Amino acid sequence: MGVNTSTKKKGLFNKFLDVIEVVGNKLPDPVTLFAIFGLLVIVISHFAAKAGVMVEFESINRATGALEPQRVEAVSLLTKAGIRRIFSEAVTNFTGFPPLGTVLVAMLGVGVAEGTGLIGAALRKLVLSTPKRLITAVVVFAGIMSNIASDAGYVVLVPLGALVFISFKRHPLAGLAAAFAGVSGGFSANLLFGTIDTLLGGISGAAASMIQPGYEVGITANWYFMLVSTFVITAVGTFVTERIVEPRLGEYKGESNVEIEEISAKESKGLMWAGISLLAYIGILLALTLPENAILRSDAGKLLSGSAFMAGMVPIIAAFFLIPGIAYGIAAGTVKSDKDIAKHMGKAMSSMGGYLVLAFVASQFIAYFSWTNLGTILAVNGADFLKAINLTGAPLLIGFILVSGFINLFIGSASAKWAIMAPVFVPMFMQLGYSPEFTQLAYRIGDSTTNIISPLMSYFAIVIAFAQKYDKKTGIGTLIATMLPYSMLFLLFWTLLFLVWFTFRIPLGPDAFIRL
Repeated sequence: MGVNTSTKKKGLFNKFLDVIEVVGNKLPDPVTLFAIFGLLVIVISHFAAKAGVMVEFESINRATGALEPQRVEAVSLLTKAGIRRIFSEAVTNFTGFPPLGTVLVAMLGVGVAEGTGLIGAALRKLVLSTPKRLITAVVVFAGIMSNIASDAGYVVLVPLGALVFISFKRHPLAGLAAAFAGVSGGFSANLLFGTIDTLLGGISGAAASMIQPGYEVGITANWYFMLVSTFVITAVGTFVTERIVEPRLGEYKGESNVEIEEISAKESKGLMWAGISLLAYIGILLALTLPENAILRSDAGKLLSGSAFMAGMVPIIAAFFLIPGIAYGIAAGTVKSDKDIAKHMGKAMSSMGGYLVLAFVASQFIAYFSWTNLGTILAVNGADFLKAINLTGAPLLIGFILVSGFINLFIGSASAKWAIMAPVFVPMFMQLGYSPEFTQLAYRIGDSTTNIISPLMSYFAIVIAFAQKYDKKTGIGTLIATMLPYSMLFLLFWTLLFLVWFTFRIPLGPDAFIRL
């Protein structure tokens, strides 16, 4: 992701991005930087606690839906209890780091699919059958749609985006950026529903019940808007990739390369059996999920909320690659015995060494930030500020989107932020005549668009690790500079779409409207 050193005259925006990249990359290695961030949090927490920094607010209990008063104070980690916690929970911070298990389990399946040759053959098939002008849009769109599979898109599609682009003789880091933009920046857009719709809807309904007891916000509350958003974000992501990111990256001169060769007879046979095995696997999944009392549904019969299907999404995705990978290998002759499969899994794990080091340090930093309550204090103060400036109409709505995006830089969890913000803004907007569904929609725009530029986002570290495979000099500054155009234009065009919906009073979803 190095700066393109072409002598062509650069615009002010590209110069601005270059400054961000150069300054950011003059900082230490990401591992060292996260360690420094952790130390800064420890020191800042001490002074904040000494100064008595605290906030009082009411938040939604996500388990009961009840509104509960909260008092949160800054907690110093430079105390006997804090220092003990730093040492005693270091291992559990690492092993409990959300992306860690997701990445390692998913890579078991992906490693087999890659080692047997399935991914390479499938990518060549894609390259040979997809018009070149559509490939960027395909990568961004696939990233957006991957959100239905929870966080698997970060592990699977982000590195695959790089491989797809290099297959087309394009810069692999442009493909990585396009996939990352779709997966993370377009997190709230989709053609289908996901767990985030259930989580946010439950919190919104509980907050709305403060004004109208028993109010419910359904899973389809924002569907119409998010459906259209999918195509808007795909178009914007494609434009940014091809007109801003790729020209800035310049020609790729690294060693990694994927030769585009015709599919051989053995590979065709392998792809056929991989497809058959995948269809069989999908058939088994449907049998385990579609019936009303299916095994992978929750005890209440729900597929998305509290189900084993959603809780087990990572091994499901791993098997999605593992089973066709084995079938391909046997049919194509690249797998002779079970030892070959184990070897590919081991090789996939050995390639994750750099990520494991980075994940260890990043997990400590994120844990410290959570323990000190600094993120919650920032979030509540940001909400109070927006409430205090007394805006109305479109300026209020835009201000709310911007504040949501700013707070997202410090608290990654969409539901955790909404549990704090919903009790303030849902009733406030209801008093102005706006529905809880509309307030939730505005929040989701801000919550999505700044994911890709926040080092506090759990998967930020793994994206850096993936990028370093193609450019070892990639650092936090490089990734932020590359993703900033996506963040800015996603925010701009999503907000414009939001204002169009607002101006013409278009329904947000089935039985979900802007006004009460």
